[in-house]
Amino acid sequence: MRAVLVTLLALAAVPRAPAVWLGKLDPGQLLGSWYVVAMASGEKGFAVEKATKNIEGVVVTLTPENNLKVLASRHRLERCELSAVELLRQNSAWVFENPSLGVLEYRVLGTNFRDYAIVFTQLEQQDEAFNTVELYSRTHRASREALSLFTRWSRGLGFLSQQQARLHPDRDHLCAQEPSR
Repeated sequence: MRAVLVTLLALAAVPRAPAVWLGKLDPGQLLGSWYVVAMASGEKGFAVEKATKNIEGVVVTLTPENNLKVLASRHRLERCELSAVELLRQNSAWVFENPSLGVLEYRVLGTNFRDYAIVFTQLEQQDEAFNTVELYSRTHRASREALSLFTRWSRGLGFLSQQQARLHPDRDHLCAQEPSR
């Protein structure tokens, strides 16, 4: 409960950037192909492993029930790992969850839909609860504006510089490509 309160207070304290907030435009604009090009994470070991993290491909779709489906491709141990997660809509518009999969909250903090989205996720894995902030970009390279907003959100949410990383292009380009739908 304390972690949730701290997260809510941190979210309220972050200066709002000139981005379009979900609920004001057609949410369908968030759908489609993205690349995760930067990440901040409170996950144990992230600071040590961040130098080896590669760009991830993500495809966001809606199910017929208006749940969010996130397909991701990641490079893990010399192979490409594909995963699909279905997130259930919470009462609040464009906030999703799936506690049975360890996703306590998935929310887009800011986006211009065209180039970038900044995504906050609260996760619980193997009795470890932690938050992440990811910078989604429509291309392998994020704009300066998007990187700046990502850094501001990450710092505002309490992530230290060692908990933030720009992800590296996948050297084999296997997992940096759009995952199959």
